[in-house]
Amino acid sequence: MGKPRTPGGRARRTHELLGEEYPEAVCELDHQDPFQLLVATILSAQCTDKRVNMVTPDLFAAYPTPEDLAAAPLAHVEELVRSTGFFATKARNIVGMAQELVHRFDGRVPGKMSDLVSLPGVGRKTANVVRSVALGLPGLPVDTHVARITGLLGITEHKDPVKIELELNPMVPAAERGDFSMRLIFHGRRVCIARRPRCHECVLAWFCPSAGD
Repeated sequence: MGKPRTPGGRARRTHELLGEEYPEAVCELDHQDPFQLLVATILSAQCTDKRVNMVTPDLFAAYPTPEDLAAAPLAHVEELVRSTGFFATKARNIVGMAQELVHRFDGRVPGKMSDLVSLPGVGRKTANVVRSVALGLPGLPVDTHVARITGLLGITEHKDPVKIELELNPMVPAAERGDFSMRLIFHGRRVCIARRPRCHECVLAWFCPSAGD
């Protein structure tokens, strides 16, 4: 089979090959419902999923519902999330987010992108994670791995995450956009590592214009 020659062709081939490579790729943030995933994703900014998963059990034990978190003392929430970094901002965001859920959405996580990004601490990446993982809706989260690998593959030349998302969306079936993103993230964590890419192990290397020897 010849090398895919267009950005869309490279995206489709990437989706296919990474689907074979990571058939069980799932979100690695522990959660039981959309609310928990929304909190965990806000906390994951500039923090590892492993660290977030160490923090959220105590957080959700103390404040299991949006109503509980909305009424939580900010100082206590700060202590619970301190180890995730930027704890003051994150605590303020998750408490504010919970208050908005209670006041505007009857305590339920909304599905509309415009509603999600109106919540404190929620940008398009976080909204797309919640939509695709917890709500069964189309969503293509663009994190640093997705941005970097699609750039290396010549699928996009954009650097802005929103522009990357909007360019990638038509290249991937709507129902599969979350899987596409998740598999790129898995690949970025395991093979296409930023500082030491393992091109010799990469199933995409044969058509990747950035692959080393």
